[in-house]
Amino acid sequence: MNGWQMLLYKEVLRFWKVAFQTIAGPVLTAMLYLLIFGHALEAHVKVYDRVSYSAFLVPGLAMMSLLQNAFANSSSSLIMSKVMGNLVFLMLTPLSYMNWFVAYVGAAVIRGLVVGLGVFAVSSFFTETSFVAPVWIAIFAVLGASLMGTLGLIAGLWAEKFDQLAAFQNFVVMPMTFLSGVFYSIHSLPPFWQKVSHLNPFFYMIDGFRYGFFGVSDVSPWLSLGVVGSALAVVSGVAVSLLRSGYKIRV
Repeated sequence: MNGWQMLLYKEVLRFWKVAFQTIAGPVLTAMLYLLIFGHALEAHVKVYDRVSYSAFLVPGLAMMSLLQNAFANSSSSLIMSKVMGNLVFLMLTPLSYMNWFVAYVGAAVIRGLVVGLGVFAVSSFFTETSFVAPVWIAIFAVLGASLMGTLGLIAGLWAEKFDQLAAFQNFVVMPMTFLSGVFYSIHSLPPFWQKVSHLNPFFYMIDGFRYGFFGVSDVSPWLSLGVVGSALAVVSGVAVSLLRSGYKIRV
């Protein structure tokens, strides 16, 4: 096992040892959203033909949980290492900046996918979900987790204390996630807010992911793929550049 594989194993083991908090907790939260919103709005909201509102919610909730946990994994790992002072031991290793990038983002992707699969497994007891285009599901799940894991890496490098990281998550990640069409179709919004939603890259991740289940979406999945792929390329370039320069991790 080489260096980046050891670091990846360490990062996966870090969240797996507290799986009740890192896996079960987010799954329970998603199920509460499904039960509450599904029960309250099932008879009042119809988004797609032949698709119940509860079924419509499942992909959005799964993707929301996947994105939030992928971000949380890489960002929390780096900030904890900074605050506890053990990041210096990692810097003494011969790992390259690309090894860091692959290991941290890889672990974030794994956690995000595990949480997403957990949401689907539990939601199957409450509603039926179709899988029209499973390839699109896999593509957007991996790309979305990679994008958020990379964004979490950037946030972890930038933040010097937990308050800064919490501010980034509360004022950037959470609003963009909740305003991305998890609980509604953007076609139900006024024209102005539809245009604003199209500026949110999180919308394209969730809309493309949902297309894989129902075969219908608010925009073309190819457009969503282009936006998400471009966003991933940009944030990956930024993250690699920061790691190469040792931004806030080297004195």
